[in-house]
Amino acid sequence: MTAGSPKSGHARTAEVSVRTERRTQLLEVTAAVARIVQDAAVHSGVCYIHVPHTTAGVIVNENAGPDVAFDIEAALARLVPLKGEYRHSEGNSDAHVKSALVGNSVTIFIADGRLDLGRWQGIFFAEFDGPRTRRLCLKILPD
Repeated sequence: MTAGSPKSGHARTAEVSVRTERRTQLLEVTAAVARIVQDAAVHSGVCYIHVPHTTAGVIVNENAGPDVAFDIEAALARLVPLKGEYRHSEGNSDAHVKSALVGNSVTIFIADGRLDLGRWQGIFFAEFDGPRTRRLCLKILPD
């Protein structure tokens, strides 16, 4: 994890290194992002989270139990199967489609110095072509 400009009142940038263990995996990264937001000492603002990969994404969803992540992984596998009538010939066409469906960025408000997530919400890095080491990029902007 690396962090950027520490000046008060300015945007801060940071990066989280994420290591996935499976080809398709939703990996919760809420705690890592929350630490960066806390270290930024921004009382009120916005945290932008971006995944700079074409076969991965980021989502906000329930983090209270692992069954939700499992169900999302399984549903995406049914909707976009590994083997299909794809023209892209690298063997990871499904991963590109899943990434396009999930999206590669989220925006989360910061309130009282913390991520303003709902009670059951967490941030998940969505891997679709792993296992790999990936990057999760953050930009924190104070109001």
